[in-house]
Order: sequence, then structure tokens, then C-alpha cells
Amino acid sequence: QVHLVESGGGSVQAGGSLRLSCAASVMYVRYCMGWFRQAPGKEREGVAIIYSDGMTTYAASVKGRFTIALDNAKRTLYLQMNSLKPEDTAMYYCAAEFYPEGNCRPDYWGQGTQVTVSS
Repeated sequence: QVHLVESGGGSVQAGGSLRLSCAASVMYVRYCMGWFRQAPGKEREGVAIIYSDGMTTYAASVKGRFTIALDNAKRTLYLQMNSLKPEDTAMYYCAAEFYPEGNCRPDYWGQGTQVTVSS
């Protein structure tokens, strides 16, 4: 059973920074892991994804401001968020797929952590 537990959300003023963490109960050799977010009244969107071959992808809206990283030894995924904007306000979810084929389609999801950015 795979469990993902997020932490690090909170409230911050525009221009500030937060770092989200996601602890995974297990890790496999091949994976994709990522951060997704959903704001009230909006569809869930992918924010950043990292693959086991080292490739990373970012949503255009966060490129240059957010950085995804994985510490394999700790089985922990991170999302460093800088220059935060009010439009970054959302519930952020950690997700994972093991042995992905093609694009990342997560099978496992965390419970979410709230990020609120005030202007």
C-alpha cells in the first residue's frame, strides 16, 4: 500500500516563499511523482512532475518560480515555491505513479495541503 503525506502548506503574502513536502511510504525504481493543485471552482491542474530518469515538467504559470525535487533516500518529494502570487492559492496534492507508461497518470494521491497567498 502506498501512502503519500503532504506538509508545508500555509498562508503567505504575495512575493513570499513556501516549501511543500510529501513523504512516500514506499518508492520503486521507476516512477513519476508530482504536485497538482485545485482552486475552488476550478479544475485540478498539474503543477510540476519529476520522472525517475530525471526529467521534470512544469506548468507554464509556475515555470521559473517553482522547483520540484526528490530525495530518494528519504522518499520525500519537495516543491519549492518562490515569488508566490494570489493566483497560486489552492489545495496542493502530491501524487505518484510507479512504472509509468508514457505521460504521468498518478494512481496514488495524498490528502492535500492548503496554500493561501494574500495580496
